[in-house]
Amino acid sequence: MSAERRVLVGVHGSLGSLQALRFATEEALKRDARLVPIIAWVPPGGDLAERRQPVYSLRQIWREAAVERLEVAFDQGLGGLPAGLVIEPLVIRGPAGPVLVDHADRPDDLLVVGTGRRGGLRRLRRSVGRYCLAKARCPVIAVPPSDLLEAASRGLHLWPRKDGAPALGRPDAWLRRTSSS
Repeated sequence: MSAERRVLVGVHGSLGSLQALRFATEEALKRDARLVPIIAWVPPGGDLAERRQPVYSLRQIWREAAVERLEVAFDQGLGGLPAGLVIEPLVIRGPAGPVLVDHADRPDDLLVVGTGRRGGLRRLRRSVGRYCLAKARCPVIAVPPSDLLEAASRGLHLWPRKDGAPALGRPDAWLRRTSSS
């Protein structure tokens, strides 16, 4: 294994980040590289509010919660830690975009970020993926969530719509349609 090659991936548990984690794991195996999953965390209420009145025991609790989210992401996205791969997880305090860009600082690094769904309120928030694409000093791959993951987040139902495409709707509506048939 090359000591220099790294595949870094931003992880926080969303559908997009789980897809990015799967992609980054495959890339790390293909490239014979270390996998560096990074979870960035900020205290509830933001850094400024917490620094005005720091409570060190709460900082430790928030950090431990971030570590747990990273472990859960591996369980949900990959079914546990992948075999045959060197994994160097990082749990870092700070906003996700700058944390990822600061740590993916070598030209031979590969940074993988997940993208979320488009539309609605998503546009009002800053995009970590866009930040990384604009500021990173290494190649960046933005991985969208799969169509199946997107559909599952809204509830996938298999009765056909009038145009023949699968319909998405509420589970109770699906149950009513299947039980009355």
